[in-house]
Amino acid sequence: MCLINFQLNEHPKYKLIVAANRDEFYNRPSQPAHFWEDEPVVLAGRDLLQGGTWLGITKTGRFAALTNYRDPSKPEAGKISRGAIVKDFLVGSEHAETFLNTLEPADYTGFNVLAGTADQLFYYNNLQGAAVEVPAGTHGLSNHFLNTPWPKVVKGKKLLSEYTALHENLHLDTIFAILANAEQATDAVLPKTGIGLEFERKLSAMFIKTPEYGTRSASIVLIDYENNVTFAERTYENGEFHAQQVFEFAIE
Repeated sequence: MCLINFQLNEHPKYKLIVAANRDEFYNRPSQPAHFWEDEPVVLAGRDLLQGGTWLGITKTGRFAALTNYRDPSKPEAGKISRGAIVKDFLVGSEHAETFLNTLEPADYTGFNVLAGTADQLFYYNNLQGAAVEVPAGTHGLSNHFLNTPWPKVVKGKKLLSEYTALHENLHLDTIFAILANAEQATDAVLPKTGIGLEFERKLSAMFIKTPEYGTRSASIVLIDYENNVTFAERTYENGEFHAQQVFEFAIE
């Protein structure tokens, strides 16, 4: 993922609300969300290049999602795929805090990961190196640390918070519309991450569309206080809507 806006224990109906966009090169092969044949409890998309995933949930309520930490000065060659972190947590049984704190930071290029359940969620970044429990509230995560005020993070948190504050029953179409916001930030508020001004502009939008890279999928996860899950995904091809699917189940 490149943008994860989420709300934890702040809504009258849902204890966890996740609205996330996955940005990736268009030519990287992947599968849309599905229950995996080799791990039937896991519901997630799958990277067909390395076998990992960027966001997923299990029938038992384990949840994880990951973003890259943007630092083009650090080489990626020889590192373990970051998508393996989400996969390993979802298929495992370790407590999230223990799992995260036993990761070897140097094995991966920079990443952020959220892992746990709707009742207790943890955040970990391998540059900081220690898992911290996420407090109740509305949060945003892009390609820096949790709640770093990049324009897309600030906008996503604001739009999600305003919508959920006014509605007990949430509509998927409205949240997908938030995630589809393609407005770019002004130059004055752009982060400087070493990728050049033109690309900083393009990546500042919540929904990204360039000739070779952009938003490949949008995911919504809703978990209510009775442990019912709604997992919705929209996939895109070259920046254009392709398909939508919705999964619903009760946590076992």
